[in-house]
Amino acid sequence: MTVCLLLLSAVALTAAVPVPRALTRADWPEREPVVALWVWQCLVATVLMCNLTALVLGAAAVFHTVRDHVFAPAPPAVTAAYDLSAAPVWATVLTLLLACGAAWTTAMLARELVEARRRRGRTRAHLRERAPELPGGLEKAARGPLLVLEDEYPDAWWMPGSPPQLVVTTGALHRLTDVQLDAVLTHERDHARAHHDWLLHLSTALATGFPRVPLFAYFCEQTHRLVELAADDTASRRCGHLTTALALIELNQHRGVLSCASSHRLLGERVDRLLQPRPRLGRRHRAVTATVAGLVPLVPLLIAFGPGLTALA
Repeated sequence: MTVCLLLLSAVALTAAVPVPRALTRADWPEREPVVALWVWQCLVATVLMCNLTALVLGAAAVFHTVRDHVFAPAPPAVTAAYDLSAAPVWATVLTLLLACGAAWTTAMLARELVEARRRRGRTRAHLRERAPELPGGLEKAARGPLLVLEDEYPDAWWMPGSPPQLVVTTGALHRLTDVQLDAVLTHERDHARAHHDWLLHLSTALATGFPRVPLFAYFCEQTHRLVELAADDTASRRCGHLTTALALIELNQHRGVLSCASSHRLLGERVDRLLQPRPRLGRRHRAVTATVAGLVPLVPLLIAFGPGLTALA
């Protein structure tokens, strides 16, 4: 059991500190944002799985009730392989810390979901106030997936929820050409199709709950960046890189999209990336990267089940 806890801690520290820093310095995520998002999710899943398995093993060593439930179906040889009879003091402390961390993570996730739902409720109420009044026969149709607001301010966004809605202002309709509008709508629909809002909620909750953990800070920062790059790629494949870049400029030039000193520097990066697209990684390279990343979260399970499988062999 002690060896398992040490190995799980080593894997968690490796995945939480040096690997995220190396990933943020790499240049390939800009070329393959979808694969990069998958890699970040697998890294986070690995750390969470390490903590969860360590918590279960530690709790089984410290508390007899947990041990009886976890190892109830296992033969005596498996239980003996974990050496749960004498837990060191540091294992007890680690188990309590992991339990507090699990409770705090759950609380942060719950708070983020509740706040997101509250924000969506306020936004929907505000949109109902701004939306023009329609005759009774058209009121039900106006609740569809596309909502047009009469506003000179050019904007378009996807609002998740039940039902989800794509909101476009008349300012955007007047400023954009048909092809540019198609690029913007494709961009927003890709956010909805890929459920990017769930990724953003998860990354925000972890970064808020554990601000000193490099992995979660990088995960939040890179998720907000990569979801936009991924949606840009979907729009550019449908409508063209130049059309998508011009649509971004038309929608955001009043925000200083081309200013390096702007707080919306990501917009400038997105435009530059669309105007000077770099070649994608090869299909085999993408497949190997995604497969290796998907196997990494299995490492904590192999460590946790290793002694039991060895005893059964």
